[in-house]
Amino acid sequence: MTTVTPSAVETEIGALVALIDQERLIEAEHGARARLEANPHVGMLWKVLGVALLRQGKDPMPALLRAAELMPHDAESHGNLAHALLRIRRIDEAIAYLRRAVALQPQSPTAHVNLGNALREHGRSADAEAACHAALNLDANCVEALCLSGELRADRGEFAAAEEQFRKAVAVNPDYAPPFVHIAAQRRMTTDDTAWLRGAAALLTKRLPLEHEIGLRYALGKYFDDTGEYDEAFGHFRRANELSKRRAAPLDRAKLTQRVDAIMSSFDAASMRRRRSYGSGSGSGPGSGSGSGSELPVFIIGMPRSGTSLTEQILASHPSVYGAGELLFWHGAFAAYRREELQTEGAGAALIPGMAEEYLARLTASSGGAARVVDKMPANFMYAGLIHAAFPNAKIIHLQRHPIDTCLSIYLQNFSRMGAYANDLDNLAFYYGEYLRITAHWRTVLPATALLEMSYEELTMDPEAWTRRLLDFIGLPWDPKCLEFQATDRVVITASKWQVRQKIHSASAGRRRHYEKYLGPLQHLLNHPALPRRAEV
Repeated sequence: MTTVTPSAVETEIGALVALIDQERLIEAEHGARARLEANPHVGMLWKVLGVALLRQGKDPMPALLRAAELMPHDAESHGNLAHALLRIRRIDEAIAYLRRAVALQPQSPTAHVNLGNALREHGRSADAEAACHAALNLDANCVEALCLSGELRADRGEFAAAEEQFRKAVAVNPDYAPPFVHIAAQRRMTTDDTAWLRGAAALLTKRLPLEHEIGLRYALGKYFDDTGEYDEAFGHFRRANELSKRRAAPLDRAKLTQRVDAIMSSFDAASMRRRRSYGSGSGSGPGSGSGSGSELPVFIIGMPRSGTSLTEQILASHPSVYGAGELLFWHGAFAAYRREELQTEGAGAALIPGMAEEYLARLTASSGGAARVVDKMPANFMYAGLIHAAFPNAKIIHLQRHPIDTCLSIYLQNFSRMGAYANDLDNLAFYYGEYLRITAHWRTVLPATALLEMSYEELTMDPEAWTRRLLDFIGLPWDPKCLEFQATDRVVITASKWQVRQKIHSASAGRRRHYEKYLGPLQHLLNHPALPRRAEV
């Protein structure tokens, strides 16, 4: 094959970039691959390929890594790589690449904003604030920085101040969709929000980046949901989810089932009995499989949108509790455990003491001496067996909510990084079935002293009784501050940050009734054999 001249390559790269701008991602991918056959050392071609793959939800890491290697002084390549790492929750690595991008372009407000967004996602609010200030000092009208500033305020519960920042961004650039999205997320919308509705609807008549259109569709869905126009709302939510499918690989149901099977077999009843026979968890050294006897960690698990954020907020309002948010630890810990087990049966147990030690170090580094630290990563329902092996004295709280309300709430929320199951009702039902299967397993193999199961609906109907039960379960005395959780001054960065700062109510229970005619794929969950009776409210 004849190698084309550099000028021709540059022209072709420009055409490929135009394809990406037009969201013609498959064409851009194929074009980049074809040109790389003759020009494997052209970093821009790797960059184009990586971005095309990233936006399709495919694995972009090899291409983006190669682009960064070939163009070490290209700040955008480091930023693209960081974006891909954030999508797979490798946040520490993403932050390192974003710091390189800032070092390469210290006068770029966007570089500082990207770093700030990653730091915020990592729970490092003060560092995120510093990055945001750096961006605004460079450009007071940087709309991305104004949005970050608003999000940081909303994380602290300062919703009026947050909206002021979002409105500034709209005034600077009314064609920029994110501030419209943020405004809708921070409060209940009303029919008085006519200016917002006109602006959002006008944006949909323009050609938007796919990510912006998705966010705007979810925001319009929320507006019509808040104002009681449910058919209009569902139309926008459905369109948002269909668009979201372009950015994610389809759910591999067989792979998910195999994963659940592997976890359950790794922590079956016999293996859990063996681990308990090692002792009380005093940590008898490497190779024993014995974890830590610490009672510091408290785990809140369950499906997303099942009340995990509310429960954390209640507990974190106690003076002896620190709410650590959603910690990224046990997914990677189980992957390491599984790798060892596949090589040598029983070898994974040797990792458990080190896992417990590392995890405790993370908790104590930021908890300020609290007696209990809450990790509310919902997806830890996959790893309750490993968690119990590492911390046999720790408490695990399993939140349950009506299955259709849970799945509907996920479908109506922009969970861009949750996984392929979130954007399709059939896949949601399948995933929920696997969740029921593995939590039923934990119900049989974990001791009753380690696992408390509670209903979101019952919590909202009788918050004091359930709060007393929660505190008793984790070994803390009653404190009335837990019933005034909406006033607790702390940072919350989950999708429920507005809801958890409202007084408790049961209005969201039974939300499914507004959308019943659309929810056929979910109905069979009510007859699932692993569904606990309590969840059939």
